Amino acid sequence: MDASTKKHLRARAHPLKPVVITGQLGLTEAVLAEIDIALAHHELIKVRINAEGRQERKTMIQQICDRLHAEPIQLLGHVATLYRKRPENP
Repeated sequence: MDASTKKHLRARAHPLKPVVITGQLGLTEAVLAEIDIALAHHELIKVRINAEGRQERKTMIQQICDRLHAEPIQLLGHVATLYRKRPENP
């Protein structure tokens, strides 16, 4: 994804609130399922990652993106913006 597309998506995501919040158990199958549903419905979402260190948050975001075929758009503090294009209807 090129820089101008990411810039456009960041602007679209600005007014959004996090739709999924990871809990004390971290990245569980239930949390991944909720993120998957939200991405399928909205394409562009924010997720609040409750992890202590920045590196731990980055690792969790990478795991989410790898498992759900999403693109990380931005990480500000504990809030990650994720994007996954909806498949075209045949």
